[in-house]
Amino acid sequence: MSEAKNIIYLNGNYMPVEEATVSVMDRGFLFGDGVYEVVPVFGNKLLRVNEHLSRLQNSLDRITLANPHSDEEWSKIFSGLLEKNAGEDRAIYLQISRGVYPKRDLAIKPGYPPTVFVMVLQVTPPDLEQVSAGIAVITVDDFRWQACDIKSTSLVANVMLKQQAVAAEVDDAILIKNCTVSEGTASNVFIVKNNVLITPPTGHKLLPGITRDLVIEIAKNNAILVEEREVKEAELYTADEIWMTSSTREIAPVIRLNGEAVGSGAAGAMWQRIMDLYQQYKLLLRSSNEK
Repeated sequence: MSEAKNIIYLNGNYMPVEEATVSVMDRGFLFGDGVYEVVPVFGNKLLRVNEHLSRLQNSLDRITLANPHSDEEWSKIFSGLLEKNAGEDRAIYLQISRGVYPKRDLAIKPGYPPTVFVMVLQVTPPDLEQVSAGIAVITVDDFRWQACDIKSTSLVANVMLKQQAVAAEVDDAILIKNCTVSEGTASNVFIVKNNVLITPPTGHKLLPGITRDLVIEIAKNNAILVEEREVKEAELYTADEIWMTSSTREIAPVIRLNGEAVGSGAAGAMWQRIMDLYQQYKLLLRSSNEK
């Protein structure tokens, strides 16, 4: 039995991924001049699609690139791709570059259409037993630019920072700038201290994660105190718990930091409570009529 083709969307057309081509003169290829989004899909329900599209709009505004589609048009593209790519837990990946110019030139010029690429990623649901075992991380110097709220396709700095974690044989890295916590290489960071959930505030220093915001919302709805404030690096070493959150990772408990145990050295009680509530939210989303 032949394997189902991976159908993607490129500049108005649906096609097998093997048939998709983009010019070498595309500014996304030459400069990383573009932005992207990843929208989790549980069953056929997109997780907080309006929030993802709002973040996409912020990224486009920040790089002065017009949005090529309305929210309604994006929804139709997503629905078309989900219909053509069967599965349960998936994710929509979309990328918009500034398009193809006739010559390599940093200056932005009007009149050139953007390149729009969207695909479905097949996602393996997190094994809750494996997730609860926790991850090990290191701290690294955050040498990235001062516009980290843009979900830019220019990710070479994140690749370099992630590679430091790989070289240290750990799962990830927490980025530190001026003795304060920024985020992970592709996730937001939370700490728990004295039953208070604490996370750095949004701004240009970090990407405002949709999962981050959902975790905060769930916590507040369940009478858990939340502080959005600057987190000093020193607070990591006295935290009762540390978490890293993202659309694909969900909520990962950090059990070792720079080789030392975090808290009890195991996933904590607050993590277990929030993780249970997060899974309940997913179940409700699956069973809802929300599109």
